[in-house]
Amino acid sequence: MDRVSDYRQRSRLGNWINGFEETAIALILGAMTLLTFCNVVLRYGFNSSIIWSLEVVLTLFAWLVLFGIAYGFKVTAHLGVDAITNLLPPGPRRWVALLSGLLCLVYALLIAKGAWDYWAPFANLPKTTGRWLPDGIDWDARRTPYFETDRMPIPFEWFRGWLSATFNSYEEGGEIIVERYNYMPRLVPYTILPIAAALMLFRIVQAIGRVWTGASQSLIVSHEAEDAVEDVAHMNREG
Repeated sequence: MDRVSDYRQRSRLGNWINGFEETAIALILGAMTLLTFCNVVLRYGFNSSIIWSLEVVLTLFAWLVLFGIAYGFKVTAHLGVDAITNLLPPGPRRWVALLSGLLCLVYALLIAKGAWDYWAPFANLPKTTGRWLPDGIDWDARRTPYFETDRMPIPFEWFRGWLSATFNSYEEGGEIIVERYNYMPRLVPYTILPIAAALMLFRIVQAIGRVWTGASQSLIVSHEAEDAVEDVAHMNREG
């Protein structure tokens, strides 16, 4: 089984998340490339531009980075210093890797709480209470679903209506008042925050599981490139 196949999960949930991540990354890269190309052609060929293109591309780039954090745990692409741990015997090295994984898990939980608490007000949802980890729900927290992006358009009118009715409506005098969005509400681009936090938690748990079962000895990038260079150097010496 090759290295890429080793990271593919045999469970139905793992397969679905693999497909979701890879499809999302491919679509984001394609959309960024297409928007940037069209804007360059319009600017230099027709002295015009897509006024909202830059905001969308920047948002997609942020999405790509946040997806990439979780994806990096999946393929052990995160960098790290292992000069000391490599001096340890296999047993202690495994326990150090597990400790590192647990610290990453705690950090990911903190990120998940922060991501939810930042995104929730824009989605007209309550934040959590607690300084470090959630210990309850703050039902009285101020909510800001009416905040919009600067110029990001809403692609479909039915989508605008659904967003407005779901997140930007309130009751007044026994009547439901719906305030329609002019531009994309911030809750949509900020949705990547809780999604990326959940994916990160899932991938860290998977990485810890690989170390626990002995399928891997580290959470960081492998040394395949260094090994390949050594193999080539050895072949050249023999030649």
